[in-house]
Amino acid sequence: MSDIKKVFTANAFPPAGPYTQAIIAGPMVFVSGQIPATAKGELIEGTITDKTKQCCENLKAILSEAGVAMDRVVKVNVFLDDMGNFNEMNAMYEQYFSHKPARSCVAVKSLPKGVPVEIECTAYIGMSAKL
Repeated sequence: MSDIKKVFTANAFPPAGPYTQAIIAGPMVFVSGQIPATAKGELIEGTITDKTKQCCENLKAILSEAGVAMDRVVKVNVFLDDMGNFNEMNAMYEQYFSHKPARSCVAVKSLPKGVPVEIECTAYIGMSAKL
């Protein structure tokens, strides 16, 4: 499995279960869902804007550790516990993803630790990806 590499950074929320922050496989980086929690594992307080920002900051830190910029993200999945938060989430989301990658946004019954938003993404490193 030398062509698959785990990514970990202390600058983002640590895994809260049996998973890795991200996996590099070939020219792609698959980032696990990020919740609005700090690198110390503390859930943040505030609005859905604040919480979306923290999710995106976690994604950014993990991608940075993998050597990939946010503008290389090709697919994002957003999970909300209430679609009433859609517009507010979008306003912050577009500050991180102005290049408009493909995206799904779905409402779910609940999310880990009772948070209102979770975001995961896939980024393209390129054919010269180094493992």
